[in-house]
Amino acid sequence: MTSYVLVLLFAAAPIEAEVVVRGATLHDGSGKPGVVGDVAIRGERIVAVGSFEIAGQPRVIDGKGLILAPGFIDLHSHSDYPLQNKATRANLSFLYQGVTTVVTGNCGAGPSDVAKYFAALEKNGVGSNVIHLMPHNTVRRQVMGNANREPSAAELAKMEAILEQGMKDGAWGMATGLIYTPGSYAKTEELIALSKVIAKQGGLYASHIRDEGAGVLTAIDEALRIGKEAGLPVHLSHLKASGRRAWGKSADIVAAIAAARKAGQIVTADQYPYTASSTSLAATVIPTRWREGTAEDFQNRLADPDLGPTIRKAIANSLKARDNGAAIRIARYAPNRSWQGKDLATIAQEAEKDLLEIVLEIEANGGAQIVNFGMSEEDVRLLMKQPFVATASDGSSQVPSSTVPHPRSYGTFPRKIGRYALEDKIISLEHAIRSATGLPAEILGLKERGNLQVGSYADLVVFDPTTFRDTATYDNPHQYATGVQYLFVNGTLAIDEGKATGKLAGKPLRKPTKSSDS
Repeated sequence: MTSYVLVLLFAAAPIEAEVVVRGATLHDGSGKPGVVGDVAIRGERIVAVGSFEIAGQPRVIDGKGLILAPGFIDLHSHSDYPLQNKATRANLSFLYQGVTTVVTGNCGAGPSDVAKYFAALEKNGVGSNVIHLMPHNTVRRQVMGNANREPSAAELAKMEAILEQGMKDGAWGMATGLIYTPGSYAKTEELIALSKVIAKQGGLYASHIRDEGAGVLTAIDEALRIGKEAGLPVHLSHLKASGRRAWGKSADIVAAIAAARKAGQIVTADQYPYTASSTSLAATVIPTRWREGTAEDFQNRLADPDLGPTIRKAIANSLKARDNGAAIRIARYAPNRSWQGKDLATIAQEAEKDLLEIVLEIEANGGAQIVNFGMSEEDVRLLMKQPFVATASDGSSQVPSSTVPHPRSYGTFPRKIGRYALEDKIISLEHAIRSATGLPAEILGLKERGNLQVGSYADLVVFDPTTFRDTATYDNPHQYATGVQYLFVNGTLAIDEGKATGKLAGKPLRKPTKSSDS
């Protein structure tokens, strides 16, 4: 992998710049210790790094006591649709974390028409840069519906054509979500065939693997096989050991990935620094085979005198394995907002209803988003120490509302850097910053972002190490992070003296084609 080393520039001629940050501790994203220096910005680019004279009268920002780093790159975001909505397109919940670029299309969900998606972002404006992955679930549903079967030759060809066009329009790879339908119905061979299309365009394969619990090692093996046979890099999304039966497997996970890397395979991962995950209630407690088709199909299966009891028993077993519902908290459920922020066990007790009855009521009314407390702190800490694990939120652009979502949409990056590195010293500051900058840039193949080099884009974060912290909690998640004093997106100040400027300086980033200059 490429390693960027900060070289201080001692310029003879004065530098023409619009903004200069003086005397900050510079972390270049390589994992090397920070050094005190200056950075000059003109237009969208970095024009000087180190020690230099300036020409004219640019704005000079005093960086003494502050840390300046490349803007953070969130490899795993679900902001595809929020960034197209007026209320959330500024991406404030991430700007306040120091994030300047987000990757969408993750877990196989998101727009499949890349040209249309990027055009919408360009027309309306967006607060951060956006990189997109082709979403396998969306593509499969577009061609086959929510069907539990193999594609025909014609259907496979249609999916391949959609993926090829998406890559030509600027996507950076393909993402799968193999616990979600219809992606969960795809066999390995289908994923290999589709990944070969991505490989031809120089893309990567990112995956929410089939099992992050007791079967996590088998699921990782499948992802590695796909990468080998299709001939492309593999990236494992939100790496974890989920559920008590999987606790302690993080060491085996690390060993499996390290062995593949030692054998020459390109394999990386990302992680959010929390012990709870978040997804739909259905994906958490209803076995995949019963989720084929529509919501009406599911209700018909429940009503079937032979099949219904089997499904109910399966859901009951899932709930039992999750502390009898106490580990599952409702994040968003519009039909009954009073349930938001409460766990299923509490809801059942207060409603004086059976736990299973509560779950079936929720599903009958359209389902819910949940927060699932299923990981051990020891596993989280071991995984974040690995040099191949980047930081990523798995969140989405948020503004304060009545919902009670996972706090990761507001706190992932300051939690990793402020709490785990600066406060608890579980990892070094240099490691934490690299996992949010240089490493994700390497994974994506970004050459002009994620580093502090003359000529690179001025995506930069300047934060106070004493106050850069997450304030969002599970009980009160809608709280912006503190400590970012300045944030530049493509050379424009998106945060100035700790306050958002309202500038929508982001843009879609199209992957260079293999024939173009990258």
